[in-house]
Amino acid sequence: MPYFLKVEIDPSADGGISYSIAGVSTFTDSRDNKTYRTIRIGSQIWMAENLAYLPSVSPPASESRTNPYYYVYDYSGTDVSEAKATANYTTYGVLYNWPAATTACPSGWHLPTKAEWTILEDYLTDNGYGYGGSGDDIGKSLASTSALWDYSGDAGDVGNYLATNNSSGFGALPGGYRIFNGNFGYICQIGSWWSATEDIYPDVWYRDLSYYSSDFYYDREFRESGLSVRCVRDN
Repeated sequence: MPYFLKVEIDPSADGGISYSIAGVSTFTDSRDNKTYRTIRIGSQIWMAENLAYLPSVSPPASESRTNPYYYVYDYSGTDVSEAKATANYTTYGVLYNWPAATTACPSGWHLPTKAEWTILEDYLTDNGYGYGGSGDDIGKSLASTSALWDYSGDAGDVGNYLATNNSSGFGALPGGYRIFNGNFGYICQIGSWWSATEDIYPDVWYRDLSYYSSDFYYDREFRESGLSVRCVRDN
């Protein structure tokens, strides 16, 4: 069966170019020429990798609730080129405080709201992506098959039998996060992604996957913390 290449050039997307080959899509961010895999899940199109846009980088001891800060896990310097050369940047992308996360996605894409994360969750739940083919335990369907996830002995957990992960194509990795106390933590155990929706100040809603669970959690985090970002395409 032949494959057809579809090329879309969207001037409103800041020169971004999207390619689709038999359902496998990519998007190139014109700000730094980095190409991301993308995936359609229900009515939404998501980046299937963590955002890696890095205009500057700060050590974990630096933080703000109002000014944008960018971090790379276990990197303590301020040199962008040096940070980009690390394995953690290549694998997991950038950790953003919330002010940075709200403006980090390229034109044509945006930080998902709490409601948009719920649309993703509901689609997977309603279409049989739960463990065993039903239910809202959709963690495995979102998590990557990569051995970077720590092992869990409980069936249905993200970290158990990794080959059965990622039926949705979302490809979530356990990139850990920059904790509000100025340390990095939980790499290979947890993946955490900001939403655009604020709770009672200074908290913001985010979504979370853990190696020892089958769930896709909602929780709240201080906006000075450093979490991963997944962008969703504008309608």
